[in-house]
Amino acid sequence: MIPQTSPLANYLSNRTALDVAIHRVLSAGRYILGEETAAFEREFADYIGVPYAVGVGNGTEALHLALRGLGIGPGDEVITVSHTAVATVAAVEMCGATPVLVDVHPEFYTVDVASIEKARSDRSKAIVPVHLYGQPCEMEEIIRFAQKHGLYVIEDCAQSHGALYRGRRTGSWGHAAAFSFYPTKNLGCLGDGGAITTHDSSLCEKLKALRQYGWDESRISQRPGWNSRLDELQAAVLRVKLARLEENNGRRIQIARTYHHFLSRIPDLTLPSPMAGTTHVYHQYVVRCAEDSLRNRLMHFLSEQGIQTAIHYPVPVHLQPAYVHRLPGSDSLPVTEEVVGRIVSLPMFPELTDKEVDRVAKAIEAFFSRSV
Repeated sequence: MIPQTSPLANYLSNRTALDVAIHRVLSAGRYILGEETAAFEREFADYIGVPYAVGVGNGTEALHLALRGLGIGPGDEVITVSHTAVATVAAVEMCGATPVLVDVHPEFYTVDVASIEKARSDRSKAIVPVHLYGQPCEMEEIIRFAQKHGLYVIEDCAQSHGALYRGRRTGSWGHAAAFSFYPTKNLGCLGDGGAITTHDSSLCEKLKALRQYGWDESRISQRPGWNSRLDELQAAVLRVKLARLEENNGRRIQIARTYHHFLSRIPDLTLPSPMAGTTHVYHQYVVRCAEDSLRNRLMHFLSEQGIQTAIHYPVPVHLQPAYVHRLPGSDSLPVTEEVVGRIVSLPMFPELTDKEVDRVAKAIEAFFSRSV
């Protein structure tokens, strides 16, 4: 079986260095907010191109605390998309704010910038653009719009570690950015983990307090806070993997090019096409079939061939039982509702061999040749 993704393969490819790092932490005797976390925060901030990074418990809490740190709460509205992991919307509601949903671009699946204006109201306080699948959003237009209307921009970078927009990494554009280090991410740890990046020193200090009960240096809570800390083991793991992120992203791009070489001549298949001025890092390689039934038959055929696929995401947030009929904007998302029935994520992780990539591509070619 060729898996759709494989955290195990990623561990095995880094096994020696990871085992050394884990042993270093275990032997040091400090397991929460020690030197490993501080070192990772410095190294990750430098990689992203910002002065500050704050390690937290996971990507959802990274977005939640970033919003809280910027003062967003009850009565406020936050504009974002429905075609995303439910964590994006959940984090907004964790603040007591209201998610206002907008549609996505039909080619790139990131936020449709033109739809943001229609969603803005007097209660709008922030925009959360989601760099989905490793494709950066149109950040210059989003930033211009936000500055015009006095809105915060908090980037959701859970799927875009290392991606570039106009030569700058995602996570360096907004007032803050949230990263997830879930094991399947381009930069993933061996459990849960997350981080917030920012250019703002005062926000950084506030976030460091919020992640630990609102404590000051004397462990006195000066404001309400939470418990959301990146532990030393995960920080050490991330330091090892950060050193190879560019290499691994390069491999993802190479795999994407191979898929494109084989599949670009199939008329019933739309392939991912990076937006001009961006570097797509292919957290997922998502293709779109011409119709729903064709997608389902393709997935079944590939499964029979020992090739695992997935759908990111099969049900948009606004149609899930917990959210249906209650989020503003839910009645005007035609692109979102159309694409979810036709998309499929092919196997994509750096440890895929050339032989495996060829096998996936040739199996898809065989399916469509039979379907003609």
